Amino acid sequence: MNKDEIYGAIEAILFASGTPVAVDRIAKALELDTASATQCIDELIEQYRKSGKGIRIIRLNQNIQMCTNKDYGAYVRRVMDMKKNTPLSQAAMEVLAVVAYNQPITKAFVEQVRGVDCSGVIGSLCVKGLIEEKGRLELPGRPLLYGTTDHFLRCFSIETLEDLPPLSNNSEDSEKS
Repeated sequence: MNKDEIYGAIEAILFASGTPVAVDRIAKALELDTASATQCIDELIEQYRKSGKGIRIIRLNQNIQMCTNKDYGAYVRRVMDMKKNTPLSQAAMEVLAVVAYNQPITKAFVEQVRGVDCSGVIGSLCVKGLIEEKGRLELPGRPLLYGTTDHFLRCFSIETLEDLPPLSNNSEDSEKS
């Protein structure tokens, strides 16, 4: 298989899937080793980035997805008669930050950090697909653990959680004032 055929196969897989596809699944389908598949995917991502066209290929952790270029989102919404998502509330952003930086995490931990009940906010973030249940903690009552999703990465235009901005140390910042 030459490079153009590999690129075409990757595009077809991503387009047909509509959801993120693991790099190792793509490699297996193309009968390539993971390193070669990753190199081809990275080259394809760069080609799409440079093209300025309406489609992008993005990386979400070890998954790859084809999606629309965010520069053309307004046009897509008009055609599909979609409403722009309402922005997240301050409480939702705070809960999302606590989960993103500390995951997997229990609701009790989030409530301890925020000092208020977070049941409703956690429920709405789960419905929006930004966080999800990641299992249960091995303690009495077996509380649920929450973590962010690939949809969270897409919404915030980051590839991995390591791309989150570093936390500032508020105690040091307040001492400098």
